[in-house]
Amino acid sequence: QVQVVESGGGLGQAGGSLRLSCAVSGIFLNFAEMAWYRQAPGKQRELVASVTTRHSTNYVESVKGRFTISRDNAKNTVYLQMNNLKPEDTALYYCNSASGRLPWGQGTQVTVSS
Repeated sequence: QVQVVESGGGLGQAGGSLRLSCAVSGIFLNFAEMAWYRQAPGKQRELVASVTTRHSTNYVESVKGRFTISRDNAKNTVYLQMNNLKPEDTALYYCNSASGRLPWGQGTQVTVSS
């Protein structure tokens, strides 16, 4: 049974940093492009960052230069380093494959105060 568990969220201040982790069990991530998504209240879920099996990365324009996605295949874990946080980063953050085909976890809440 595939399980996705996100962690590391919390309350941050504008300009601060947070590091999110995503642990996946029940499947090897070696062959999957992985991604972080977020959903703010009243908005649709959006893909924020993705990392290929060869560690190539892509970001939505709003987080470029501030967020860094990485993966550790040996640990079946994906990370999102979030720097220079902004209030508009406030959202529930999820991890999934870039195709969104894994079961969705409960997400981890990030709240940024100004």
